[in-house]
Amino acid sequence: MVTIIRETETHSTFRRQRQFQIGDRVITCNRRLGNVVRVDRDEIGDYIVARLDIIRGEFAYDPWDLEKID
Repeated sequence: MVTIIRETETHSTFRRQRQFQIGDRVITCNRRLGNVVRVDRDEIGDYIVARLDIIRGEFAYDPWDLEKID
C-alpha cells in the first residue's frame, strides 16, 4: 500500500500570496480570466468563487488553482 502525503505550506509569504479578496482579477489553471466574487470555506477547506469573463455563471476554485493578475 502506498501512502501519499501532501505537503502543506505554512510559510506566511505563501499564505499572503494565496489570499484573495472580492474584486481581484484572476487567471485559472486552464487560462480563463475572471473576477473573484466570493471567498468561502466549507468542511474541506477554503475555496474561491470567480465569475469568468468568457463563460456565464460563477465557478468555485481551490486557491491553488487561481493566480492573481494585475
